[in-house]
Amino acid sequence: MVRPWLEVAKRATLLLLGAALLMAPGPSCAPPIHDPAATAAVDEETPPVFDLAALPGAPPRPAELTARLAQAIHALDASYVPRTDHVHPNGRPKFTNRLILESSPYLRQHAHNPVDWHSWGSEAMELARKLDRPILLSVGYSTCHWCHVMERESFEDEEIARTINDRYVAIKVDREERPDVDAVYMAAVQALTGRGGWPMTVWMTPDAEPFYAGTYFPARDGDRGSATGFLTLLTVIADQYAAAPEQASSHGQSLAAHIRERMVPGAAAAIPGIEILDRAAVALRSRFDPVNGGTTGAPKFPSNLPVRLMLRQHRRTGEAEWLRIAERTLEGMARGGLHDQVGGGFHRYSTDAHWLVPHFEKMLYDNALLASAYLEGWQATGRDEFAEVARRLLSYVELEMTAPEGGFYSATDADSLTPSGHAEEGWYFTWTLEELTDCLGREQAGLIARHYGVTRSGNFEGRSVLHVAMPVEALAREAAIAPDDVRGAIDEARSLLWAARARRPAPLLDDKVLTAWNGLMISAFAQGSVILGEPRFAATASRAASFVLDRMRVEGRLRRSYKDGAPRHNAYLDDYAFLIAGLLDLHEATGERRWLGDAIELQATLDEHHLDRAAGGYFATSHDHEPLLAREKPTWDGAEPSGNSITALNLLRFSELTSDDRYRSRADALFRAFATGMNENPLAASELLAALDFRLGTPKEIVLIAARSRDELKPFRLALARTYLPNRIVIEAIAGSDLTEIAALAPIAAGKTAIDGGATAYVCESGSCDLPARDVATFERQIRNPGPPATGR
Repeated sequence: MVRPWLEVAKRATLLLLGAALLMAPGPSCAPPIHDPAATAAVDEETPPVFDLAALPGAPPRPAELTARLAQAIHALDASYVPRTDHVHPNGRPKFTNRLILESSPYLRQHAHNPVDWHSWGSEAMELARKLDRPILLSVGYSTCHWCHVMERESFEDEEIARTINDRYVAIKVDREERPDVDAVYMAAVQALTGRGGWPMTVWMTPDAEPFYAGTYFPARDGDRGSATGFLTLLTVIADQYAAAPEQASSHGQSLAAHIRERMVPGAAAAIPGIEILDRAAVALRSRFDPVNGGTTGAPKFPSNLPVRLMLRQHRRTGEAEWLRIAERTLEGMARGGLHDQVGGGFHRYSTDAHWLVPHFEKMLYDNALLASAYLEGWQATGRDEFAEVARRLLSYVELEMTAPEGGFYSATDADSLTPSGHAEEGWYFTWTLEELTDCLGREQAGLIARHYGVTRSGNFEGRSVLHVAMPVEALAREAAIAPDDVRGAIDEARSLLWAARARRPAPLLDDKVLTAWNGLMISAFAQGSVILGEPRFAATASRAASFVLDRMRVEGRLRRSYKDGAPRHNAYLDDYAFLIAGLLDLHEATGERRWLGDAIELQATLDEHHLDRAAGGYFATSHDHEPLLAREKPTWDGAEPSGNSITALNLLRFSELTSDDRYRSRADALFRAFATGMNENPLAASELLAALDFRLGTPKEIVLIAARSRDELKPFRLALARTYLPNRIVIEAIAGSDLTEIAALAPIAAGKTAIDGGATAYVCESGSCDLPARDVATFERQIRNPGPPATGR
């Protein structure tokens, strides 16, 4: 007999127990959802005044909440512009909900929806239990395009808001601040639909157990070709829940049990051998796009083909094919519209197979990871264009993504305002031939248009996404101009275009600071300072590291995010892992003892609160974190590496630095904990495979000792900068007290001296050292020696 729950669901063409849901295209970017020109009529001399009337269909607010909302509104400055379509003629918003109390830019974007939103917490759960209502959970992030489409179509709709407020308790979550909540309920979405993405929409019992889920839903039946719209779905599920809540609870409990099983790896196995690296490389080759680079098809994400893993495979095997795959991918991304040809940095992903038209948001983590890839690409190939991409990327982050206090901002939006005052995706970044001519003059515009593929018809909604349509050499031949003169013209034009673009309304900036993403960018700047020989990059990394450690560490423990002068939320595994890696890279870049000391302290904190001492690996949340349906032990690498992948490499680096075998033992336990999953799907664990490459090989242990000043070590540093040597640790010190202090943290440096009062390099492997090198030529031979084959240690 078919249960009544399913009968109703089927009548609505829905399958509650896991069939594919009706979804529009997946996650991505973010437009403003109103016309600020329509809300600009606010007196600039006085703070705005907002209504605190009841939201449609919502119960009356408690007096205490009304007072808190009033206080938050009073604290807004006169420049505040609410993001909503519901405004009075004077520009003031009609509705204000609890999210005005939050600091998250994403949550604040929804503060004037007519939906009675709650933030995640016990208050919302208790209210759902009191009212005996299901919970509607909506998860997204500030630069997510389809999140804002669903907001504009559904959460700004008063009829839909009334249904939500009258029949649900609604919770809004910023996935970037609460990745723990996101991971749990994304597992539910994937279990039910076989896919995931944002916005994430989940129906839950008052005990937070999910019983139905999806991503984006069109607002009404027939919208965007959907048979069943969000409003119908809300009504059907609320009716059935009211009729038979026990069935929703039973299904929720079953799904919760599945999530718990899914989020923790299975039984431990032996550490994978070197053959898994070969299998992963062969699998990547089968998906490689030989024309454009990356993987075949569209959309194209930079993370889908792990360039750094292919570079390691080439170094280990010597096979040119692996280098060709990495090189072609780096080349394709750099020359396409994915790469911001004017401002530097990269957009989120390409919507086509050619890296041409991107989703235009820029994420800090993407750019950090791509900077590292291009820096390593330059080391492995010697192609100066890769170094230039990395240099311009880091310069862009310095200029546009760095807070005055030193931390790095999280993201910028895809949409911006056109001259008519409407928000359009990509308008800020695209050009017409007329705009190019107005900016550069007719003669120079013609040359630059051919280089960047700007045409009258355009390649994106009548405008042109800049990309390298004609390389410098071909353009020089066509125009009968010396290649260096062409490069000079391009550089000059880029500066003029950047200045002109800067006068356009800029995309929305998500100015929260996230510990994990700052850790990734600290690594990128530290690596850039060494590889590009740019001391200012190390200074930028040092300021960011100081900001995180000073402002986002409370009583020895990190916080996840920082906004409006305050740190918030317990840190997660990836916050610790990425920051520790950044501090290790910063120590190698500067030689400063403090960064190594902080890294060791943070690893001890991570071990204390996140380590699974019984089964190996690390949990995403600390042992004293808010209990959720499951305590995830992250396994797979995606757009961001898994915290366990980065921790594995951190532990191995600590083992080499300190000679403390407990670090290696924890890394081995981690590999064993994830071995089954790695063997079944190695491509989903590319960063963990990079750590395994370190573990199975023979890393170089390099100690540089100066007699009087670190400047004496510059020749050795230059040799390191131009050598692709991913599996190594580097310690540098000045003979005397500096060396004594460094050796107390890194015993590998103990006993090393500056021979005959001159800078000296020591290159060791597995505790066995070559003769000390006093000259750079000897040092280069030692570090370029590949050592024994990587077969395991």
